[in-house]
Amino acid sequence: MERVSKINYYLDIAQTVAERGTCLRRCFGAIIVKNDSIISTGYNGAPRGRKNCSDLGVCRREQLKIPRGERYELCRSVHAEANAIIAASRENMIGATLYMACIDPRTREVMPGTTSCSMCKRQIINAGIVEVIVRETADTYSRYPVEGWVENDDSLSDVFGY
Repeated sequence: MERVSKINYYLDIAQTVAERGTCLRRCFGAIIVKNDSIISTGYNGAPRGRKNCSDLGVCRREQLKIPRGERYELCRSVHAEANAIIAASRENMIGATLYMACIDPRTREVMPGTTSCSMCKRQIINAGIVEVIVRETADTYSRYPVEGWVENDDSLSDVFGY
């Protein structure tokens, strides 16, 4: 019997965590791993005590036809990466890897081509996480070295034309 790779093992866990997501557009799951130990997990959903979009049966961003990647201030959810970071100490995250999976809430199929938004990238940088690995299919994934997000600061290019 062939064992699943360590990366796909952690991505399988992230995908299971995504099953808890409450978004009507995309459900994300994230886990932070350091030294082969899971530090924390997170999925996207409304802050504690608030109603989730899945409870309300409506997504405000969907109603307004807001494209993916825009106007996150209108979203009820705290993102999966942010929830995983909130649940861990920075000391435990320095040098860690964040594994993430995204699933379609209707079909429960993996959604390829996703990555962290600019707000989550900033939080990942500050947390001291060194790499983000995102599931593309059941067996493939993309790797994002966080150092690249520091060097290629996309928050300046839009505003200042750098």
